[in-house]
Amino acid sequence: MKETQRSLLAILIVILLFAISSSIIQQNIEGIENFIYKGYIIGALVYIFIVAVAVVIAPVSVIPLIPLMSMMYGWQISGLLSILGWTLGAGIAFKLSREYGIPLVKKFISLKKIENIEKKIPKRNIFWSIVFLRMALPVDILSYALGLFSKVKFKTYLIATIIGITPFAFILAYIGILPIYYQIISLAIGSIIIILGVLIKKNKK
Repeated sequence: MKETQRSLLAILIVILLFAISSSIIQQNIEGIENFIYKGYIIGALVYIFIVAVAVVIAPVSVIPLIPLMSMMYGWQISGLLSILGWTLGAGIAFKLSREYGIPLVKKFISLKKIENIEKKIPKRNIFWSIVFLRMALPVDILSYALGLFSKVKFKTYLIATIIGITPFAFILAYIGILPIYYQIISLAIGSIIIILGVLIKKNKK
C-alpha cells in the first residue's frame, strides 16, 4: 500500500512539473524560437544526452522538459528525440548491469527497488513482457533489473524497449503542445490507467 502511495505522489509531482514547465514555455515562445534558430542541432543533441544520462543516473526524470522540446521542434521530432535518448540510456544501463553487476549498479539506484522490479519480470514471453513493462515502469529501474536478473539478449531487449517506449514518447510529446488543463487531464487519466493495470495484474498473481 505504501509503495502505491509513493508511486501516486511521484506521478502527481511529475504531472505538476510538466504543467508548470509547459506554462512557462508557452509564455516565452518568442525567446524559444530565437534559440532554435541559433542552435537547432546542438539543442537536440544536448536533449538526447540529458535524457540518456537521466536514465543511467536514476531516478532523475526529464519528463518536465518534454513540453520545451515539443514547442521548439514540434511534437513529432520531440518524440523521436525522446526515443533516442531513452533507448541510448536504457542500453547503457543494461550493459553496465550485465557486465559489472550489483557492485556498480548500487551506486546508481536502490537495490531494493531493483529487487521489487525483478519480481515482476516473467520467465516466459520475455519480449512482450518487456514491451508491456516499458509502458508501466521507469526506464532506468527496469533496464538495470533486466541486465542483472534476466538472460534476455541485448538485441532483443533493445527492440522490445523501442517498441515499448515509442507510444509513450509520442503521446507525451503531443500532450506538451496542448493547453495546460488538457495536459493535466490527459496525464492524470494515463497515469490512472497504468496504475490500475499494474494493480490488477498484481492482484491476479
